[in-house]
Amino acid sequence: MDNGICHIKAEFLIPRIVEKPVETVEIVAPAEKEGKAEDAKVDDTSEPPEKKGRMEGNAEEPQGKKKKNRGQNKSRTVPFKEEDGLRLCKSLLDGNLGEDAAKKCTNANCRFSHDLDKFLQLKPKDIDGTCYIYSTKGYCNFGVTCRFAGAHLDENSRNIYPEDFKPDTSMLVSTWLSTDLQHILRKRKYNFNKSTKIVNKFDRLQQEEKNEKAKSSEQENGEAKDDAEQKPEESKPAGAVTDEDVIKLRSAERKRIVFRDKLYLSPLTTVGNLPFRRICKEYGVDITCGEMACAIPIINGAIQEWALTKRHSSEDLFGVQLCGHNPKLVTYAAQIIAEKADVDFIDLNTGCPIDLIFNQGGGSALLRRQNVLKVMVQSCSRLLADYGKEFTVKTRIGIYNNKLVAHEMVPKFEDWGASLITIHGRTKEQRYTKRADWEYLQQCATQAQSVPVFGNGDIFGYEDYEHIRTKCPNIAGVMVGRGALIKPWVFQEIKERKTIDPSSGERFEMLKRYVNYGLEHWGSDTKGVETTRRFLLEWQSFLYRYVPYGLLERPPQRINERPDAYRGRDDLETLMASPNCNDWVKLSEMLLGPVPEGFNFVPKHKANAY
Repeated sequence: MDNGICHIKAEFLIPRIVEKPVETVEIVAPAEKEGKAEDAKVDDTSEPPEKKGRMEGNAEEPQGKKKKNRGQNKSRTVPFKEEDGLRLCKSLLDGNLGEDAAKKCTNANCRFSHDLDKFLQLKPKDIDGTCYIYSTKGYCNFGVTCRFAGAHLDENSRNIYPEDFKPDTSMLVSTWLSTDLQHILRKRKYNFNKSTKIVNKFDRLQQEEKNEKAKSSEQENGEAKDDAEQKPEESKPAGAVTDEDVIKLRSAERKRIVFRDKLYLSPLTTVGNLPFRRICKEYGVDITCGEMACAIPIINGAIQEWALTKRHSSEDLFGVQLCGHNPKLVTYAAQIIAEKADVDFIDLNTGCPIDLIFNQGGGSALLRRQNVLKVMVQSCSRLLADYGKEFTVKTRIGIYNNKLVAHEMVPKFEDWGASLITIHGRTKEQRYTKRADWEYLQQCATQAQSVPVFGNGDIFGYEDYEHIRTKCPNIAGVMVGRGALIKPWVFQEIKERKTIDPSSGERFEMLKRYVNYGLEHWGSDTKGVETTRRFLLEWQSFLYRYVPYGLLERPPQRINERPDAYRGRDDLETLMASPNCNDWVKLSEMLLGPVPEGFNFVPKHKANAY
């Protein structure tokens, strides 16, 4: 079997047009002939065209030279940005209300438009269809700015509300970071005494442990100090005290969530947003987790970072993933989230391969900063136990390909207080290339005594799931990431133990639901519509890689297999399979209307790890 090639039935393949190269005469010096012959030999053993990226390559590049296409498109720009002066002030959202003083803007420095007539003239044409927010809630709090406003405006261009509705325009966007809390955080007035006390305690215990080891080493070498020079015994406080310093609480004694045998949706940067998680919940996922949030912006009250902690009512087991490099800052962020957000657990990212995070000492870099990592896990797990919440850890099998460390870290994470350990079966160096090493993940799982260990990597169907659960009996559950992005119904396949082949119409209905959830989450005004479009296009950069089951010559499709160019069973299926960004934009226009002038989209992820 050819590795890395997804074989399509012959009747669906698009024939390749091979242009005959123009023959040229090149004069080569004798000394160069040997080198060119060696280059040709190397080119003969390079990857076949079927395995090369469909979005890779450049016609101007020399033949045989493969362009590396990894990581992120860092030079991309924002697809669309609306000027504040063209956005309507909140005080005018309900439309033409005459001289109602209660609705007038009271902000002397308001940067938004207060000319309703001019706004309505410049407003883009409304999108065909009904307003999802209005049809769901009975009102639309985006009023005249809504791109579906025709469904809920009267003859006088006033927003329609139910008779018993009490206007509340304080939450016009999907954020729940209150103004008061944001002010307290930005003024550095939030009370972190509890976190500080816990972190200082574990810092002190770690330092005492170091001193004890140093002392034992000196004694073994015959260099013990005199009794007079040794550290005097600390005075013990009087009164009733807890015994937690003497009898350490085990993780099993604090655990309240049953993680075992559940399906876990991986925290996915950019694409793992709330609308996408709602789609996955509809397909049967058990555990959801928000996108990776950095500790410092959380502490500083950054709205964009706090938006990553929002939970939908359908998410019955939900957590937030934190990333940071300093134990005190991560513990501070965990305290705020535990006190102010609605979460069941907080996950620590110790596996992020992104260079920006790694170079700051966070993500997978924590695996080589184990003193820092120890205090971080101990402090957060101890803190969250007081709030009845769990602290979990997600990591990779190591940083370097020749030095795997996860099997050493599992018993440490358990001893430090983690309630769940999830391991991605690749190293930091591998990022998302190569196959996940499940044999090593099974070895890691055997190192845990009572804490469940989940595995992550290459789950793309129920066959993969059942093979892994049989091959790795000590793995307590699986986390699914890219597999869910490419085919979110993978959770339904696993639970029903069958392959599902949705038609292009059914997949389009899924996209329509996603768009509706996006409009509810980000808003139905122009900014909200274009934000929804942007995240839909980001998701489509993964969705297009799904090959319909009925088109496969050798089913099932594997996550690392790349197909040749093919046509679908209908035009919509062909459009959904296109690797061209312009075709993704066409799909978005079928749901959200024409793109605005100057719109330009480049996906964040190069999505080249087949």
